[in-house]
Amino acid sequence: MSDHADRFTVVIDTNVLVGALIRNMILSLAEAGLFRPRWSKTTLCEEFERAFQRVHGDQPAETAARQRVNIERAFPEGIICEDTALMESLSLPDPDDRHVLAAAIQTKAALIVTENLKDFPAEQLAHHEIEAISVDDFFADCIDLAGPYAISALRQMRERFNKPEMDADMLLLKIEQLGLNQTATMLSGFKAHL
Repeated sequence: MSDHADRFTVVIDTNVLVGALIRNMILSLAEAGLFRPRWSKTTLCEEFERAFQRVHGDQPAETAARQRVNIERAFPEGIICEDTALMESLSLPDPDDRHVLAAAIQTKAALIVTENLKDFPAEQLAHHEIEAISVDDFFADCIDLAGPYAISALRQMRERFNKPEMDADMLLLKIEQLGLNQTATMLSGFKAHL
């Protein structure tokens, strides 16, 4: 972990953890100590494997379970057991997302990183002093705020890929293909260090 004294807590929604590259990027930034990652027990222990199988149906079910276990091992403090009473007191457009907001409240998280922004209206999060933010905005903020630390973490992540190997140009292309345009634009300025 990093020696960043002012790390903040971020609750990560299921949809952010499902895709391999985005999962690797966000967990690499967390591993570098740029923030404290948290997720509800429901997110990791119930939703993740189902969502993984929907997206990666061609892979065996054991792959989803292995990925979940890897996340748990890397961040054992990340799982938050939701307070049921708190969860039931919350109102969101999709009641099935209350566990995410409950985990954010319980951990005093600054942000919820999600691709379902419509399910976390700003007016319902504001009185808890929590903001929902897209993955692209979150990555761009990390790069902007942490600069060389974020670039180094992403370079180390890229260098771990070996089947197939991935150079900086290929990583940028994949990030663009995922629609992470801000992230790709910011990283292109650091391509020599990526």
